[in-house]
Amino acid sequence: MMTQTATHKPTSRFIQYWTLTKPRVTQLAVFCAVIGMFLATDALPPWQTVLAATAGIWLLAGAAFAVNCILEAKIDARMARTARRATAMGELTHIQTVLFSALIGGAGMWILYALVNPLTMWLTFVTFVGYAVVYTLILKPATPQNIVIGGLSGAMPPALGWAAVANDVPMQAWLLVLIIFVWTPPHFWALAMYRREDYARSGLPMLPVTHGMNFTGFHVWLYSIALAATTMLPYIVRMSGLIYLASAVVLNAIFLWHGWRVYKHYSDIVARKAFAWSIVYLSLLFAALLLDHYIKL
Repeated sequence: MMTQTATHKPTSRFIQYWTLTKPRVTQLAVFCAVIGMFLATDALPPWQTVLAATAGIWLLAGAAFAVNCILEAKIDARMARTARRATAMGELTHIQTVLFSALIGGAGMWILYALVNPLTMWLTFVTFVGYAVVYTLILKPATPQNIVIGGLSGAMPPALGWAAVANDVPMQAWLLVLIIFVWTPPHFWALAMYRREDYARSGLPMLPVTHGMNFTGFHVWLYSIALAATTMLPYIVRMSGLIYLASAVVLNAIFLWHGWRVYKHYSDIVARKAFAWSIVYLSLLFAALLLDHYIKL
């Protein structure tokens, strides 16, 4: 494990704990959960429920990411992208991190149970276990298809949000989960491709390391096609209308272009742009769903 050097200035305890929750990833997940809350009702959802569910899901997601940082501390220390995490550098002990995770995770579960509904609490808790334990401990070090098999945990936020408002998870909510599930492999593999040396040092069996760049690029392209088809389902089942359809067509055209370039014209810059676009893509796609929900064409 890397040790703190004389040139490294320790960050504040608050920043160290805040970073453990992987706030940028958490923000996107919570955003998708909030969209699920609004899509679950024809009217506006109760603001008290929205606030409580958002806080509870955020806290439990942060707790899961903190556990992930404990379990992968040695791996993080070998990767340039993650080497300065407090757990990787030994600035936060495992006991401190476990207590922090238990504190915010417990608070999140109480908020969801007491102020939202038990269904949302249990679904969010199962998602926590799926990510922190099943994916991190079992799948990630075992197979290059880890991100595909374990992607369900990361795809759950819309269902959590839907359950928070409707106390139910109907077919429409699972369509949103399916979209994120199919989006995850091309999103993550683009990152893994331009970070391949990092992953090679980590010892994790990521697809670019185990099967090569061309194979991975081809699968990015295949999943991009699958994603474009999957995102048509909300319109096909009449969950959404023309605003969403037009938005999805344009967004998918750009996503497919990035996927094709990753496959046929690879460079690290191309992969970085594809990864960055994938985040913007998902945010805009879900925003289009929300807009379409309230402005029917």
